[in-house]
Amino acid sequence: MTAHALAGALADDGRRRIFAAVALGSTSVPEVVQRSGLATRAVRTGLGRLAAAGLITGGDGALAVDEASLRAAARDSRPADDTGSTEDPVLRTFLRGDVLVGMPAQRGRRRTLLAHIAQRSFASGTRYPERAVDDALKPWCAGGASDHATLRRYLVDERLLTREQGIYQRTDTENPLTGH
Repeated sequence: MTAHALAGALADDGRRRIFAAVALGSTSVPEVVQRSGLATRAVRTGLGRLAAAGLITGGDGALAVDEASLRAAARDSRPADDTGSTEDPVLRTFLRGDVLVGMPAQRGRRRTLLAHIAQRSFASGTRYPERAVDDALKPWCAGGASDHATLRRYLVDERLLTREQGIYQRTDTENPLTGH
């Protein structure tokens, strides 16, 4: 986990409250619900995202902070990617390495980001089952800015991936709405 992934995972107030509850000793969902003041569903979702980001380990009744992951992030002293002015400013803003740290609200910027992710994650002409698509997208979501299912839906909505009978394929055609 990078420091940026850590910041992304804790950028949401609810996830910070959940993380704090676990850090203060809550080991089960009911304890986290009581300590955080959040609804059970929000706690379960937040715990899933914190676990995916590498901050929380264990299941219900054995929840704990992943201290090894936190120590590794503290040792990681590499600065944020500064690849120069030739890289697209959208990518510089919303990516740290190959991890999303935010999702653009503007459609054009979001499409630029999604096109980059599609190109880096999927080979043109290769067919992928949904599980393989999810596995390819999960690392991009380690920063907590999005989840893999939402990212997959965006890619399909923007016609960067096609889906037919549960099989996905990267498209290399221009989007008629944006010219990209």
